[in-house]
Amino acid sequence: MKKIAFHLNCLEQGGAERVVTNLANQFADNGYEVIIATEWYGKDEFQTDPRVRRVHVGLREGDEKKHRLVQFLLRVKYLRRFLVEEKPDILIPFAKKAIYRGLTAAYFTKIPVLISIRTDPALHYVGRSDKIQIRFLFKRANGCVFQTEDARDFMASKLGGSSRIILNPINPKYIGVPEPGKRTKTVVQSGRLVDFKNQPMLIEAFVEVHKKHPAYDLKIYGGDSFDGTKEILESLIGENKAGDYIHLMGASDSLEKDLVDAALFAFTSDWEGLPNALLEAMALGLPIVATDCPCGGPRTVMEHEVNGLLIPIKDKQALEEGINRLIEDPELAERLGREAARIKERANADVIFAQWRDYIEELCDEKTVMD
Repeated sequence: MKKIAFHLNCLEQGGAERVVTNLANQFADNGYEVIIATEWYGKDEFQTDPRVRRVHVGLREGDEKKHRLVQFLLRVKYLRRFLVEEKPDILIPFAKKAIYRGLTAAYFTKIPVLISIRTDPALHYVGRSDKIQIRFLFKRANGCVFQTEDARDFMASKLGGSSRIILNPINPKYIGVPEPGKRTKTVVQSGRLVDFKNQPMLIEAFVEVHKKHPAYDLKIYGGDSFDGTKEILESLIGENKAGDYIHLMGASDSLEKDLVDAALFAFTSDWEGLPNALLEAMALGLPIVATDCPCGGPRTVMEHEVNGLLIPIKDKQALEEGINRLIEDPELAERLGREAARIKERANADVIFAQWRDYIEELCDEKTVMD
Protein backbone atom coordinates (compact mmCIF):
# COMPACT_ATOMS: atom_id res chain seq x y z
CA MET A 1 0.00 0.00 0.00
CA LYS A 2 1.28 3.47 -0.87
CA LYS A 3 2.73 6.08 1.48
CA ILE A 4 1.02 9.47 1.19
CA ALA A 5 2.44 12.70 2.61
CA PHE A 6 0.26 15.78 3.03
CA HIS A 7 1.91 19.14 3.65
CA LEU A 8 0.37 22.34 5.02
CA ASN A 9 1.10 24.94 7.68
CA CYS A 10 -0.79 23.37 10.58
CA LEU A 11 -4.08 21.65 11.42
CA GLU A 12 -5.69 24.60 13.16
CA GLN A 13 -9.36 24.77 12.32
CA GLY A 14 -9.94 26.03 8.78
CA GLY A 15 -11.28 24.75 5.48
CA ALA A 16 -8.07 23.28 4.03
CA GLU A 17 -7.08 21.84 7.39
CA ARG A 18 -10.43 20.12 7.73
CA VAL A 19 -10.18 18.55 4.28
CA VAL A 20 -6.62 17.30 4.90
CA THR A 21 -7.60 15.82 8.26
CA ASN A 22 -10.64 14.05 6.81
CA LEU A 23 -8.71 12.69 3.84
CA ALA A 24 -5.76 11.57 5.96
CA ASN A 25 -8.08 9.71 8.31
CA GLN A 26 -9.87 8.01 5.43
CA PHE A 27 -6.66 6.95 3.72
CA ALA A 28 -5.36 5.55 7.00
CA ASP A 29 -8.62 3.69 7.48
CA ASN A 30 -8.17 2.17 4.02
CA GLY A 31 -4.71 0.81 4.76
CA TYR A 32 -2.49 3.57 3.38
CA GLU A 33 0.51 4.84 5.32
CA VAL A 34 -0.23 8.52 5.89
CA ILE A 35 1.97 11.34 7.14
CA ILE A 36 1.00 14.97 7.67
CA ALA A 37 4.05 17.25 7.56
CA THR A 38 3.30 20.63 9.12
CA GLU A 39 5.20 23.83 9.87
CA TRP A 40 3.83 24.34 13.37
CA TYR A 41 1.25 23.17 15.90
CA GLY A 42 -1.88 25.27 16.41
CA LYS A 43 -3.88 25.84 19.57
CA ASP A 44 -7.19 24.43 18.34
CA GLU A 45 -6.46 21.70 15.81
CA PHE A 46 -8.48 19.01 14.09
CA GLN A 47 -7.85 15.55 15.50
CA THR A 48 -6.28 12.89 13.31
CA ASP A 49 -6.60 9.12 13.40
CA PRO A 50 -3.90 7.55 15.64
CA ARG A 51 -2.60 5.75 12.56
CA VAL A 52 -1.79 9.09 10.88
CA ARG A 53 1.74 10.25 11.67
CA ARG A 54 2.38 13.93 12.30
CA VAL A 55 5.85 15.26 11.47
CA HIS A 56 7.22 18.73 12.19
CA VAL A 57 9.10 20.19 9.21
CA GLY A 58 8.99 23.86 10.19
CA LEU A 59 11.48 26.24 11.72
CA ARG A 60 13.50 25.11 14.70
CA GLU A 61 14.60 26.91 17.84
CA GLY A 62 16.52 30.02 16.91
CA ASP A 63 15.45 30.02 13.26
CA GLU A 64 12.78 32.65 13.85
CA LYS A 65 15.52 35.24 14.48
CA LYS A 66 17.01 34.76 11.03
CA HIS A 67 16.31 36.74 7.84
CA ARG A 68 13.03 36.04 6.09
CA LEU A 69 14.73 34.61 2.99
CA VAL A 70 16.89 32.37 5.17
CA GLN A 71 13.76 31.16 6.94
CA PHE A 72 12.16 30.22 3.61
CA LEU A 73 15.26 28.30 2.55
CA LEU A 74 15.35 26.50 5.89
CA ARG A 75 11.69 25.51 5.57
CA VAL A 76 12.44 24.05 2.14
CA LYS A 77 15.55 22.30 3.49
CA TYR A 78 13.64 20.67 6.36
CA LEU A 79 10.82 19.56 4.06
CA ARG A 80 13.29 18.16 1.52
CA ARG A 81 15.08 16.25 4.29
CA PHE A 82 11.73 14.78 5.29
CA LEU A 83 11.06 13.69 1.70
CA VAL A 84 14.48 12.08 1.32
CA GLU A 85 14.15 10.20 4.61
CA GLU A 86 10.52 9.11 4.28
CA LYS A 87 10.40 8.57 0.49
CA PRO A 88 6.60 8.97 0.18
CA ASP A 89 4.99 7.79 -3.02
CA ILE A 90 3.40 11.21 -3.44
CA LEU A 91 3.49 14.65 -1.79
CA ILE A 92 0.24 16.63 -1.54
CA PRO A 93 0.70 20.25 -0.42
CA PHE A 94 -2.41 22.30 0.37
CA ALA A 95 -2.59 26.11 -0.01
CA LYS A 96 -0.19 28.61 -1.53
CA LYS A 97 2.90 28.73 0.67
CA ALA A 98 2.88 24.97 1.22
CA ILE A 99 2.60 24.47 -2.55
CA TYR A 100 5.66 26.63 -3.22
CA ARG A 101 7.65 24.84 -0.51
CA GLY A 102 6.51 21.42 -1.67
CA LEU A 103 7.38 21.94 -5.34
CA THR A 104 10.78 23.42 -4.43
CA ALA A 105 11.64 20.72 -1.90
CA ALA A 106 10.63 17.91 -4.27
CA TYR A 107 12.86 19.23 -7.07
CA PHE A 108 15.03 16.35 -8.41
CA THR A 109 13.61 13.84 -5.89
CA LYS A 110 11.37 12.09 -8.47
CA ILE A 111 8.57 12.19 -5.91
CA PRO A 112 5.34 13.22 -7.70
CA VAL A 113 3.65 16.33 -6.33
CA LEU A 114 -0.12 16.80 -6.39
CA ILE A 115 -0.91 20.40 -5.49
CA SER A 116 -4.30 21.62 -4.26
CA ILE A 117 -5.44 25.22 -4.74
CA ARG A 118 -8.07 26.10 -2.15
CA THR A 119 -8.93 29.74 -2.87
CA ASP A 120 -9.49 32.16 -5.74
CA PRO A 121 -6.21 32.20 -7.72
CA ALA A 122 -7.26 35.39 -9.53
CA LEU A 123 -7.02 37.16 -6.16
CA HIS A 124 -4.30 35.29 -4.32
CA TYR A 125 -1.82 34.03 -6.92
CA VAL A 126 -1.14 37.27 -8.82
CA GLY A 127 1.54 39.06 -6.79
CA ARG A 128 5.03 39.62 -8.16
CA SER A 129 6.50 36.81 -6.07
CA ASP A 130 3.61 34.52 -7.05
CA LYS A 131 4.19 35.09 -10.76
CA ILE A 132 7.88 34.24 -10.43
CA GLN A 133 7.32 31.09 -8.40
CA ILE A 134 4.41 29.91 -10.53
CA ARG A 135 6.46 30.38 -13.69
CA PHE A 136 9.32 28.22 -12.41
CA LEU A 137 7.46 25.72 -10.25
CA PHE A 138 3.94 24.97 -11.46
CA LYS A 139 5.02 23.21 -14.64
CA ARG A 140 6.68 20.65 -12.36
CA ALA A 141 3.44 19.75 -10.58
CA ASN A 142 2.29 16.28 -11.63
CA GLY A 143 -1.32 17.17 -10.94
CA CYS A 144 -3.60 19.73 -9.35
CA VAL A 145 -6.93 19.57 -7.54
CA PHE A 146 -9.23 22.57 -7.92
CA GLN A 147 -12.60 23.20 -6.32
CA THR A 148 -14.20 25.13 -9.18
CA GLU A 149 -14.03 25.45 -12.96
CA ASP A 150 -13.19 29.17 -12.69
CA ALA A 151 -10.11 28.41 -10.61
CA ARG A 152 -9.02 25.67 -13.01
CA ASP A 153 -9.51 27.86 -16.07
CA PHE A 154 -7.43 30.66 -14.53
CA MET A 155 -4.51 28.32 -13.80
CA ALA A 156 -4.77 25.81 -16.66
CA SER A 157 -2.03 27.31 -18.85
CA LYS A 158 0.39 27.50 -15.93
CA LEU A 159 0.32 23.80 -15.06
CA GLY A 160 2.47 21.04 -16.45
CA GLY A 161 0.35 18.10 -15.35
CA SER A 162 -3.29 17.07 -15.33
CA SER A 163 -5.99 18.50 -13.08
CA ARG A 164 -9.26 17.53 -11.44
CA ILE A 165 -12.16 19.37 -9.85
CA ILE A 166 -13.00 17.68 -6.56
CA LEU A 167 -15.51 19.08 -4.09
CA ASN A 168 -14.88 19.29 -0.37
CA PRO A 169 -16.26 16.28 1.51
CA ILE A 170 -19.24 17.06 3.72
CA ASN A 171 -18.74 16.14 7.35
CA PRO A 172 -20.84 12.99 7.94
CA LYS A 173 -22.58 14.57 10.92
CA TYR A 174 -24.51 16.82 8.50
CA ILE A 175 -25.80 13.83 6.53
CA GLY A 176 -28.88 11.93 7.64
CA VAL A 177 -30.06 14.62 10.07
CA PRO A 178 -33.86 14.27 10.42
CA GLU A 179 -35.90 16.99 8.75
CA PRO A 180 -37.47 19.42 11.23
CA GLY A 181 -41.18 19.11 11.82
CA LYS A 182 -41.48 22.89 11.61
CA ARG A 183 -39.06 25.63 10.76
CA THR A 184 -38.35 28.47 13.19
CA LYS A 185 -38.53 32.11 12.23
CA THR A 186 -34.76 32.41 12.26
CA VAL A 187 -32.33 33.31 9.49
CA VAL A 188 -28.87 31.81 10.04
CA GLN A 189 -25.32 32.02 8.82
CA SER A 190 -22.23 30.09 9.90
CA GLY A 191 -18.58 30.90 9.32
CA ARG A 192 -15.75 32.84 10.88
CA LEU A 193 -16.32 36.52 11.55
CA VAL A 194 -13.92 37.79 8.89
CA ASP A 195 -13.94 40.63 6.38
CA PHE A 196 -14.36 38.71 3.11
CA LYS A 197 -17.54 37.00 4.34
CA ASN A 198 -19.21 40.43 4.31
CA GLN A 199 -21.36 39.86 7.37
CA PRO A 200 -21.93 43.62 7.75
CA MET A 201 -24.01 43.48 4.55
CA LEU A 202 -26.09 40.68 6.08
CA ILE A 203 -26.80 42.72 9.19
CA GLU A 204 -27.70 45.83 7.19
CA ALA A 205 -30.00 43.83 4.90
CA PHE A 206 -31.64 42.01 7.79
CA VAL A 207 -32.42 45.28 9.58
CA GLU A 208 -34.65 46.07 6.56
CA VAL A 209 -36.05 42.51 6.45
CA HIS A 210 -37.01 42.80 10.11
CA LYS A 211 -39.06 45.93 9.44
CA LYS A 212 -41.22 43.86 7.10
CA HIS A 213 -41.07 40.62 9.10
CA PRO A 214 -40.65 41.60 12.77
CA ALA A 215 -41.20 38.04 14.02
CA TYR A 216 -37.90 36.91 12.44
CA ASP A 217 -34.46 37.07 13.99
CA LEU A 218 -30.91 36.54 12.70
CA LYS A 219 -28.26 34.30 14.26
CA ILE A 220 -24.66 34.37 13.02
CA TYR A 221 -22.53 31.44 14.19
CA GLY A 222 -18.76 31.73 14.00
CA GLY A 223 -15.61 32.43 15.91
CA ASP A 224 -13.71 35.71 15.91
CA SER A 225 -10.89 36.01 13.35
CA PHE A 226 -9.54 39.04 15.23
CA ASP A 227 -9.38 41.16 12.08
CA GLY A 228 -11.85 43.73 13.48
CA THR A 229 -14.96 42.24 11.86
CA LYS A 230 -16.59 41.28 15.15
CA GLU A 231 -16.28 44.83 16.42
CA ILE A 232 -17.80 46.19 13.19
CA LEU A 233 -20.75 43.81 13.53
CA GLU A 234 -21.29 44.72 17.18
CA SER A 235 -21.22 48.40 16.25
CA LEU A 236 -23.80 47.89 13.48
CA ILE A 237 -26.09 45.98 15.83
CA GLY A 238 -25.81 48.77 18.37
CA GLU A 239 -26.33 51.59 15.87
CA ASN A 240 -29.50 49.94 14.59
CA LYS A 241 -30.74 49.02 18.08
CA ALA A 242 -30.98 45.46 16.77
CA GLY A 243 -29.68 43.57 19.78
CA ASP A 244 -33.07 41.96 20.39
CA TYR A 245 -33.22 40.30 16.99
CA ILE A 246 -29.64 40.02 15.65
CA HIS A 247 -27.33 37.73 17.62
CA LEU A 248 -23.65 36.84 17.31
CA MET A 249 -23.68 33.28 18.59
CA GLY A 250 -19.94 32.53 18.61
CA ALA A 251 -18.37 29.28 17.44
CA SER A 252 -20.36 26.06 17.75
CA ASP A 253 -19.50 22.37 17.53
CA SER A 254 -23.15 21.41 17.06
CA LEU A 255 -24.19 23.33 13.96
CA GLU A 256 -26.01 20.28 12.61
CA LYS A 257 -28.42 20.84 15.52
CA ASP A 258 -28.28 24.63 15.67
CA LEU A 259 -29.09 25.24 12.01
CA VAL A 260 -31.35 22.41 10.92
CA ASP A 261 -34.74 24.00 11.71
CA ALA A 262 -33.89 27.55 10.56
CA ALA A 263 -36.10 29.33 8.05
CA LEU A 264 -33.17 29.85 5.69
CA PHE A 265 -29.40 30.20 5.39
CA ALA A 266 -27.80 33.42 4.09
CA PHE A 267 -24.33 33.23 2.50
CA THR A 268 -22.76 36.63 1.82
CA SER A 269 -19.07 36.18 0.97
CA ASP A 270 -17.33 38.48 -1.50
CA TRP A 271 -14.98 35.63 -2.46
CA GLU A 272 -14.29 32.07 -1.33
CA GLY A 273 -12.91 28.79 -2.57
CA LEU A 274 -15.60 26.17 -2.01
CA PRO A 275 -17.15 27.06 1.36
CA ASN A 276 -17.77 24.16 3.72
CA ALA A 277 -20.46 26.15 5.52
CA LEU A 278 -22.51 26.36 2.33
CA LEU A 279 -22.16 22.62 1.63
CA GLU A 280 -23.22 21.84 5.19
CA ALA A 281 -26.27 24.09 4.98
CA MET A 282 -27.25 22.40 1.72
CA ALA A 283 -26.81 18.94 3.24
CA LEU A 284 -29.19 19.96 6.04
CA GLY A 285 -31.80 20.86 3.44
CA LEU A 286 -31.89 24.56 4.27
CA PRO A 287 -33.36 27.06 1.81
CA ILE A 288 -30.38 29.24 0.79
CA VAL A 289 -29.72 32.66 -0.65
CA ALA A 290 -26.04 32.96 -1.60
CA THR A 291 -23.73 35.42 -3.30
CA ASP A 292 -22.39 34.17 -6.63
CA CYS A 293 -18.86 34.95 -5.50
CA PRO A 294 -15.57 34.25 -7.22
CA CYS A 295 -14.05 31.80 -7.85
CA GLY A 296 -17.44 30.19 -8.50
CA GLY A 297 -17.84 28.04 -5.38
CA PRO A 298 -21.59 28.60 -4.85
CA ARG A 299 -22.21 28.33 -8.60
CA THR A 300 -20.38 24.99 -8.64
CA VAL A 301 -22.94 23.41 -6.30
CA MET A 302 -26.00 25.64 -6.74
CA GLU A 303 -28.27 26.50 -9.64
CA HIS A 304 -30.41 29.61 -9.32
CA GLU A 305 -34.03 28.82 -8.44
CA VAL A 306 -33.31 25.08 -8.61
CA ASN A 307 -31.59 24.41 -5.28
CA GLY A 308 -31.11 27.95 -3.99
CA LEU A 309 -31.08 31.63 -4.91
CA LEU A 310 -27.87 33.14 -6.30
CA ILE A 311 -27.37 36.89 -6.06
CA PRO A 312 -24.55 39.28 -7.06
CA ILE A 313 -21.82 39.97 -4.52
CA LYS A 314 -22.00 43.16 -2.42
CA ASP A 315 -25.65 43.69 -3.41
CA LYS A 316 -27.51 44.46 -0.19
CA GLN A 317 -30.80 45.05 -2.00
CA ALA A 318 -30.63 41.67 -3.75
CA LEU A 319 -29.84 39.98 -0.42
CA GLU A 320 -32.77 41.68 1.28
CA GLU A 321 -35.10 40.70 -1.57
CA GLY A 322 -33.84 37.10 -1.56
CA ILE A 323 -34.40 36.69 2.17
CA ASN A 324 -37.87 38.23 1.92
CA ARG A 325 -38.73 35.99 -1.01
CA LEU A 326 -37.85 32.81 0.89
CA ILE A 327 -39.76 34.01 3.95
CA GLU A 328 -42.83 34.94 1.95
CA ASP A 329 -42.91 31.89 -0.34
CA PRO A 330 -42.63 28.82 1.92
CA GLU A 331 -43.42 26.44 -0.96
CA LEU A 332 -40.45 27.79 -2.93
CA ALA A 333 -38.26 27.63 0.17
CA GLU A 334 -39.24 24.02 0.83
CA ARG A 335 -38.56 23.00 -2.79
CA LEU A 336 -35.17 24.69 -2.88
CA GLY A 337 -34.17 23.13 0.43
CA ARG A 338 -35.20 19.68 -0.69
CA GLU A 339 -33.14 20.02 -3.89
CA ALA A 340 -30.18 21.47 -1.97
CA ALA A 341 -30.05 18.37 0.22
CA ARG A 342 -29.17 16.29 -2.84
CA ILE A 343 -25.62 17.66 -2.58
CA LYS A 344 -25.09 14.66 -0.28
CA GLU A 345 -25.06 12.46 -3.36
CA ARG A 346 -22.16 14.39 -4.93
CA ALA A 347 -20.11 15.37 -1.91
CA ASN A 348 -20.40 12.71 0.76
CA ALA A 349 -17.12 11.56 2.27
CA ASP A 350 -17.02 8.22 0.42
CA VAL A 351 -17.54 9.77 -3.02
CA ILE A 352 -14.90 12.46 -2.48
CA PHE A 353 -12.41 10.00 -1.00
CA ALA A 354 -12.79 7.73 -4.04
CA GLN A 355 -12.07 10.65 -6.37
CA TRP A 356 -8.91 11.60 -4.47
CA ARG A 357 -7.80 7.95 -4.22
CA ASP A 358 -8.25 7.29 -7.94
CA TYR A 359 -6.38 10.46 -8.90
CA ILE A 360 -3.49 9.73 -6.52
CA GLU A 361 -3.21 6.15 -7.78
CA GLU A 362 -3.21 7.42 -11.38
CA LEU A 363 -0.37 9.88 -10.71
CA CYS A 364 1.66 7.29 -8.82
CA ASP A 365 1.18 4.79 -11.67
CA GLU A 366 2.34 7.40 -14.20
CA LYS A 367 5.47 7.98 -12.12
CA THR A 368 6.16 4.24 -12.00
CA VAL A 369 5.84 3.94 -15.78
CA MET A 370 8.21 6.90 -16.31
CA ASP A 371 10.78 5.34 -13.96
